[in-house]
Amino acid sequence: MRSHHPPLFGIAGRSGQGKTTLIEALLPWLRARGLTVNVIKHSHHSIELEPPGKDSARFRRAGAGEVLIASPYRYAIVRELNGADEPSVTELAMRLSHADLVIVEGFAREAMPRLEVLRPSIGREPLYETDVEIIAIATNEPDALDTTLPLLALDDIAGIGAFICERVGIVLSG
Repeated sequence: MRSHHPPLFGIAGRSGQGKTTLIEALLPWLRARGLTVNVIKHSHHSIELEPPGKDSARFRRAGAGEVLIASPYRYAIVRELNGADEPSVTELAMRLSHADLVIVEGFAREAMPRLEVLRPSIGREPLYETDVEIIAIATNEPDALDTTLPLLALDDIAGIGAFICERVGIVLSG
């Protein structure tokens, strides 16, 4: 494991606000600027990468601590946890290959700067009122929010990308 990890930046928001869509739009923008970006996504559900009858699932059930599944196109490491020993987002980031930035979706209790994706008309309780790590809000309805936090247009991918880079200390050339 490496001792250094790249800057972490969180994308937060309640379900259905558009976090995944925003990350999906940010990745090509960041890559076009020469940045390598990894993504860590937290799930509260059990992750099944292969159906229960497949070899890797059988190996896990038989007691393997980790199973690495490899193909010519990708590989995945599946590690069994007991729920209590879930690694921190920093520990997880250190397991990934080198990147200039790691975008994190989820891990709300971990300390890192976060951008909240917020569509007020959906009517869900915003996170920024209770999460001190949220440093800005990406929204499609800025007039509906009463906050001193910076408001970014949800469809302004360049503006959001530049904001994230500036906040984590990445200098964009050109």
